[in-house]
Amino acid sequence: MNKEMYIDESSEVYDAIVIGSGVTGGWAAKELTEKGMKTLMIERGRVVEHRKDYISEAVPPWEYANRTKVAKELTDEQYKIQKQCYAFHDGTKHFFGNDKDYPYSTEEGTDFSWIRANQLGGKSLLWHRQSYRMSAFDFEANKKDGHGNDWPIRYKDLAPWYEYVEKFVGISGAAANLPQLPDSVFLPPFEMTKPELDFTAKMAEAEPDKPVIISRCAHLTKPQKIHLEMGRAQCMARNECQKGCSLGAYFSTQSATLPAAAKTGNLYIAPNSVVESLIYDEKTNRVKGVRVIDNDTLKQREYYAKVVFLCASTLGTTQIMLNSTSKQFPNGIANSSGVLGHYLMDHNYNALVTASIDGYEEEYYSGRRPASLYIPNFHYEPGRYHKDFKRGYALAGSASRADWQSMGSMDGFGKSFKSLLHNPGGWGIGLQAQGEMLPRHDNQVALHSTKKDKWGIPQLNINCKWSDNENAMMQSALEVASSMMEKACFNNIEQRILGQPPGLAIHEVGTARMGRDPKDSILNGYNQAHDVPNLFVTDGASFCSTGVGNPSLTFMAITARAVDYAVKEFKSGRL
Repeated sequence: MNKEMYIDESSEVYDAIVIGSGVTGGWAAKELTEKGMKTLMIERGRVVEHRKDYISEAVPPWEYANRTKVAKELTDEQYKIQKQCYAFHDGTKHFFGNDKDYPYSTEEGTDFSWIRANQLGGKSLLWHRQSYRMSAFDFEANKKDGHGNDWPIRYKDLAPWYEYVEKFVGISGAAANLPQLPDSVFLPPFEMTKPELDFTAKMAEAEPDKPVIISRCAHLTKPQKIHLEMGRAQCMARNECQKGCSLGAYFSTQSATLPAAAKTGNLYIAPNSVVESLIYDEKTNRVKGVRVIDNDTLKQREYYAKVVFLCASTLGTTQIMLNSTSKQFPNGIANSSGVLGHYLMDHNYNALVTASIDGYEEEYYSGRRPASLYIPNFHYEPGRYHKDFKRGYALAGSASRADWQSMGSMDGFGKSFKSLLHNPGGWGIGLQAQGEMLPRHDNQVALHSTKKDKWGIPQLNINCKWSDNENAMMQSALEVASSMMEKACFNNIEQRILGQPPGLAIHEVGTARMGRDPKDSILNGYNQAHDVPNLFVTDGASFCSTGVGNPSLTFMAITARAVDYAVKEFKSGRL
């Protein structure tokens, strides 16, 4: 990255503007620039340089004042929401948004935890990297059971784009030949522990419809030429991921898509630029530019382009669209259908089952792998639905031995206790559900009527809650996971409903959904706004349903596909 790439004021009309720099924004920039489009990436946060700005990488826990715990007075003042995230600690907090600066509200009786990472690279620096294709069943579910609108695309439309992005990203995993979980282009999988291998074998006999596989994750177990050329290296299983990885061993904007885009010479970046709204030209029915407010000085400026890609995250994108009003679109740009902001969804992770495993005292493992056990959705079509709910869930977890971190909360003192901390404890296993959330019109986000943030932009007001369907799903997950552990002869089985609100899965989707009919959707099957032809939305806002698997791989595939379409339309003169 060179300094000439970063801009402040500019009167130039770019071929394309990309708003956001996370997983989707990075992919949009890569694809646009590689296709010859002079592209401006707008990022509301600061610049984070690969390697240089991973300030806590390789710093061991004992070198932090509170062993990576963040002081209570700091979390209470600045990180009340962010501290709920699994990845939040003293070595990663600088990659999270400050809740004081990013306020939002929720309707009475509801709760939503909006996890934010406003810097170059966005949440691609913090994501958990689990990477799954959606299946034919996922794309057909809305039409078959009547919940939500019909996806305007099918698995076959996205399959070649999944393959395209997987080769660049690098996905570790093993082929399983399952209809509900299509295989990817895989690098070698991470290894299971001995108890996990035995559990997998037992379940193959006892529960053949619930196969246990190793999870699929965006880590380079065996880098290929395409990865090495980007300066990326093999994953060392260090568990340093959310601090930033200088090896580039996991996929992020910084390690992969951003350097690829920069290499073309067609990329420009406007950091510290908070997008206030899109500039709409009623005469041409096109977006002609973007209004931004400087993150620090609060000075206003504008950037112009012929095509705009919104990749600001589901809620960020929706906020921008709702705040982009005109005579033609008084309720938000491209919102003639009135569904903008509605159908907000997230995954439900609220069921957890744990158990202890006897034996295996001579077994251990090397490293801290980023993969887990994974049991794909077994309620994947209407004929397989549970009697108490629609759609389904997956289970994920791992078996490991207790170590000094978990023993740190045990009672004890003196030499014997210190000796205990030097040795691994017993084996345990945990399985947590990942359930689908039905699309519901009542789950929505809107602009608050009076409250604004420090940039003068109306805050979001969120109304989103779990339904009886999602709650029944979690009860089933407890029963199924417990039954599997009983059949495996595990002990001390414990069930927990975690009570987490929507948002904490960080898989929010659905608020500017795709669709076949402009009357009930915002976008067409190429993520192009029905109402405004040169506006594309390729982040999670475009989803019609959550599916069961983690969405990031699908974000990447639909972005690459949308850019391919947009550039062809642009060069043909139709945009």
